[in-house]
Amino acid sequence: MKLEGLVLKSTGMWYKVQTDEGILECRIRGKLRLKGIKSTNPVAVGDRVLIDTDNTEEGQAAITKLLERKNYIVRKSVNLSKQNQILAANVDQALLIATLSHPQTHIPFIDRFAVSAEAYSIPFVLVFNKVDIYGEEQKDELEYLRIVYEQAGYTVLEVSAKEGTGLEDLKALLQGKVSLLAGHSGVGKSTLANKIDPRLDLKTNVISQSHEQGQHTTTFAEMHALPEGGYLIDSPGIRGFGLFNMDAQEIGDYFPEIFRLSGDCKFNNCLHQHEPGCAVKTAVEAHKLAFTRYESYLNFIKGDDDEHYRKDIYAN
Repeated sequence: MKLEGLVLKSTGMWYKVQTDEGILECRIRGKLRLKGIKSTNPVAVGDRVLIDTDNTEEGQAAITKLLERKNYIVRKSVNLSKQNQILAANVDQALLIATLSHPQTHIPFIDRFAVSAEAYSIPFVLVFNKVDIYGEEQKDELEYLRIVYEQAGYTVLEVSAKEGTGLEDLKALLQGKVSLLAGHSGVGKSTLANKIDPRLDLKTNVISQSHEQGQHTTTFAEMHALPEGGYLIDSPGIRGFGLFNMDAQEIGDYFPEIFRLSGDCKFNNCLHQHEPGCAVKTAVEAHKLAFTRYESYLNFIKGDDDEHYRKDIYAN
């Protein structure tokens, strides 16, 4: 029997697929090739697939075809090879859960994730968790970052999974949409998911006191139906996030505030480095464009992304 289904979970070898006949355990039959991308996972959570239940063991099936994707979000593999990992497919928004401590989410990591979401036409949402533990200095930093990313055009939420702060706004944002939850281990993705829908009962863990980093509790990405409509994709903790297959000339297009300014540059091919008549540099000097965002942009076009990427791997 031939069926169409939605991939709810991927372990690399086995896939849990929702069909009209129920949830089936599936393997890939043959080679599924993706145009223009070498991926460690040819099928990802959120994919629509065709499966075949003929000539298989009871309760098992074979994925025979990957249906066309609306979008997907991809990052460089952890081993810095030429292969890449697709985090999720066919998503309506990507939420990066960030924390200013326990563990710290660094600005370059936030910007790499945001740029990747922009590149694949996925709305990016920045969610700062654990606001209940921040001191005055961190609250000031949080206010600065909120302004920076809101001025870029992004939605920014401040929440506390522990105290329930901001959870109603988060639930409203998720309703009726397919949402990816991503971030470093220890930022509280699974805890937030459990607060949003207690039926999920996802495993959580404590932060290592010696290194202030999280321990991986989510091993594989998994999609969960929400009670008020929509799906939540809980993903494993991301240590590093490398940009994939981007030319220096196009990276500025994925910083919304830089893209808006670039139309006023003297030269159409301005890279906003040393060129005369650059509207982006003028905005930075006038404090109308955040230097942290401009610094990330410069690092990305110079190819320094890999250096920051490696630091993220060892820092988290």
